[in-house]
Amino acid sequence: MTYQSTPVITIDGPGGSGKGTIMLRVARYLGWHTLDSGAMYRVLALAAQKHQVALDDEIGLVRVANQLDVQFTAQPDLSDTRAILEGEDVSVALRTEATGSAASKIAALVGVRQALLNRQRAFRCAPGLVADGRDMGTVVFPDAGVKIFLTASVEERAERRYKQLKGKGMNAKLADLIIEIADRDERDRNRATAPLIPAQDAQIIDTTGVSIEKVVAQILQLVSVNTEKLMIA
Repeated sequence: MTYQSTPVITIDGPGGSGKGTIMLRVARYLGWHTLDSGAMYRVLALAAQKHQVALDDEIGLVRVANQLDVQFTAQPDLSDTRAILEGEDVSVALRTEATGSAASKIAALVGVRQALLNRQRAFRCAPGLVADGRDMGTVVFPDAGVKIFLTASVEERAERRYKQLKGKGMNAKLADLIIEIADRDERDRNRATAPLIPAQDAQIIDTTGVSIEKVVAQILQLVSVNTEKLMIA
């Protein structure tokens, strides 16, 4: 199967909309590969800090991106992605709000996005790929056969993040998370390059108050009725 004929499902949306967990479950059901694009930007932010590269140093960040030594695997319970950066497990640091904020800042840089573009597209291989992020359906895989855009209220997304962080033994304040998530949404929606918007042909799903199982079932139904389109994509 060639690159162009390899089917792709994209799941975009803001932080805390559930796209990471849902992506992993859909991919497991289909037996396909996964791409957590947000994790790549988070890892790059951690690598930049490790190598003392400022978050506004676009040239330095591109250099780090081109040399990025990272491997991703799904956690056994499919709740998250495990990341190994230069031989070190950075999975916990990857999901802090500070890392998320740093990732959002560097993601606004054109050079950084271009440096990671081909690395993201390289994840596309048989039998298929489920990719989640903020511009998977608009920029990285515009020919994807099925495109999903997840949404949820800021308050619910903050509550989900709060529970996730507390479950990992990390300190968090719900009020602070609401502010941080709202600020990140604003930054992501208004950046000049690859803003956080649904693709014109994306199916928009509001996950507020909806279980992961129901959202996964809804996406798999969309996959079922778009089988021919997926194989052509």
